[in-house]
Amino acid sequence: MARIASFHLISEPRWKTPLALARLGVDRPQLDRVDGLRFWRLLGTGRGADTGPGADLSRTALFAVWDDVAALDRFEQTHRIAERWAKAQEAWHVRLRLIGGHGRWRGIDPLEGLERGEASGPVAVITRADVRRQAGRAFGRAAREVDTELHTAPGLIDVVGVGEAPIGRLATFSLWESAADVRHFAYSMPRHREVVAETRDGAWYSEEMFARFEPFASGGQWGGRDPLAGR
Repeated sequence: MARIASFHLISEPRWKTPLALARLGVDRPQLDRVDGLRFWRLLGTGRGADTGPGADLSRTALFAVWDDVAALDRFEQTHRIAERWAKAQEAWHVRLRLIGGHGRWRGIDPLEGLERGEASGPVAVITRADVRRQAGRAFGRAAREVDTELHTAPGLIDVVGVGEAPIGRLATFSLWESAADVRHFAYSMPRHREVVAETRDGAWYSEEMFARFEPFASGGQWGGRDPLAGR
């Protein structure tokens, strides 16, 4: 069977913030040993649906690539990390098949070998980049402007900013009603289109990745609901 990807968003009460931060470190050796887990990134998150600068220290995320559905099933049914997620204040999980994309994540192509999905329904998008230090200020200003425009985009269901340490390894995970809505934002929203050109002309990124997925199964809550329920 082909590989699949998954995305997990976990929120804890504010008083558990130190534990949530600590687990970004202590969970890494455990994930390294998970059978059938081929690629993973533990991530911090932004505040709410804000993709600009800022952090919600009580919320974390995981993007993962699995050998097959069975490997993810085993993890969710038996692993202590998944057991802890089930007791979190809020947790949302989605399984993903690849529609298309390109790029690398810390030198690795996580999209290679992923099962192909269909673009006939909702679409999940991951964008990520390593921002060069000298481009940090320009990127920060542009990110705030694009975030404002993003939240006016037709078809946006929900979005979360995510990232790795150190500062500058940034990403977003977003959900859209359709592939047409994704294309409209990418190519027709004026400030986003300008920023894409600026990043290329100014060589803002040392590495980047863009990927579109079919979200074929989801569960749990994100902001009090499953944003894909009924779609």
